[in-house]
Amino acid sequence: MSSHSETESPVREAGVGSHRAVFMGTPGFVVPVLDALQNYPEVQVAAVYTPPDRRRGRGQAYEASPVKQRARELGIPAVQPRTFQDADVVTQLQSYHPDVIVVAAYGRLLPPEVLAIPRFGCLNLHPSLLPRHRGPAPVAGAILAGEHITGVSLMLLDEGMDTGPIIAQRERLIDASDDAGTLTEALFADGAALLVETLPGWIAGSVPAVKQNDELATYTAKLERADGLVDWALNAETLSRMQRAYVPWPGLYTSWQGKEIKLLDVAPVSGSGVEPGLVADADSENVVIGTGAGLLAVRRLQMEGRRATGAGEFLRGYPEFKGARLG
Repeated sequence: MSSHSETESPVREAGVGSHRAVFMGTPGFVVPVLDALQNYPEVQVAAVYTPPDRRRGRGQAYEASPVKQRARELGIPAVQPRTFQDADVVTQLQSYHPDVIVVAAYGRLLPPEVLAIPRFGCLNLHPSLLPRHRGPAPVAGAILAGEHITGVSLMLLDEGMDTGPIIAQRERLIDASDDAGTLTEALFADGAALLVETLPGWIAGSVPAVKQNDELATYTAKLERADGLVDWALNAETLSRMQRAYVPWPGLYTSWQGKEIKLLDVAPVSGSGVEPGLVADADSENVVIGTGAGLLAVRRLQMEGRRATGAGEFLRGYPEFKGARLG
């Protein structure tokens, strides 16, 4: 838990017996949070809120979010409002009489009318050690910053973007093999455990919510497709972090002969004297490319319209790639 001087807690009463909860979330990596809440004996999950089904894939068929799919398996009603600006939507939420609302990667800010409904507040799991990496891409932000430690924060939501007071935090080391996908899954697994460990004290009123130090805040931006396009003037270490940070999307990619090539497994290596973007060497294990500082070894690549392959197989298909100038 971070050390701060000021505390903020809602007016709360110690409850006895089962408490009603509403869970709000979307992607598969927060399903363990829903499961933990559902399995917590003092809580009854009255409803799950998740975005409307979206068209996906080549056939553009409607597909439910992973959270909705899990709610169906658990027999929990799934509600999919397009907005909370509709008074009927807020009234429906009130009808579940939630004592607490738990939010994990729901993707929408909750208006004051919603924040005011549960007596124990709206609790959010955020995959960073707030106030660092507020915003929509905290895991990518930590990897891009080259940090060795990150974590998950359980916070009390307010009207701001990740600005609410912190209830509990748990740290996690960032392994060199971690990418944003694996690290996000690990952080929400940590968050699921942190949630059920903290809820009893929060409900009893023995755990405070501590105001964030806004002076220490850093912010992340929503990832865009263009973020993954390689600028070969950057150094090899930065490009390696980008590749890990942009899994599963937008990925790290460059272009050659008018086609896109995804760089799926990379590592910085020592070396100099190679022009940025020039394929300096290639063998059965690696394609080595010049950068603004150092060299980037690429172990797996994927040519546009083709399957992903190791460096050796890629070179057998494209022997002229050695010596090529990229991007």
